[in-house]
Amino acid sequence: MSKDDSSINEDVVRQLAEILNETDLTEIEYEKGECRIRVARQTTVQQMQTSAAPLPLAAPAAAPSSAPAPVASEEAGPADLSKHPGALKSPMVGNAYLSAAPGADPFVKIGDSVKAGDSVLIIEAMKVMNQIKAHKDGVVKQILLQDADPVEFDQVLLIIE
Repeated sequence: MSKDDSSINEDVVRQLAEILNETDLTEIEYEKGECRIRVARQTTVQQMQTSAAPLPLAAPAAAPSSAPAPVASEEAGPADLSKHPGALKSPMVGNAYLSAAPGADPFVKIGDSVKAGDSVLIIEAMKVMNQIKAHKDGVVKQILLQDADPVEFDQVLLIIE
């Protein structure tokens, strides 16, 4: 690549930033020839950093009593849920999102039928959106988190029966 080819077209960067705002995406990448431009928001990362510190102190005590009540259809102790055969556990640490974009319909709701491999939520980890898929066919019985909640590795996210 010559020095002239390496200059960044500011108009392209601005257009990509506008697309991010219009679509509520967190990042977008554009590639033409050898030029690659990636534009990403950092607001979600800041939220994850500020909420990550209190999580070990507050979330385990508060989550079983407050978070599942408005969302879950049944109550069960945390020990029972981790051993439940339909427990879908988080494969990573990050922020969990129940829909593809703010204000969009959730991937699943309590009572929805899912097939193994269906996307049920997204976990953002290190600026990457990771689709979490159902591990088995069944019906969503419980959703054990709220949109944008921080999650830990191996935390039970959903119960599918």
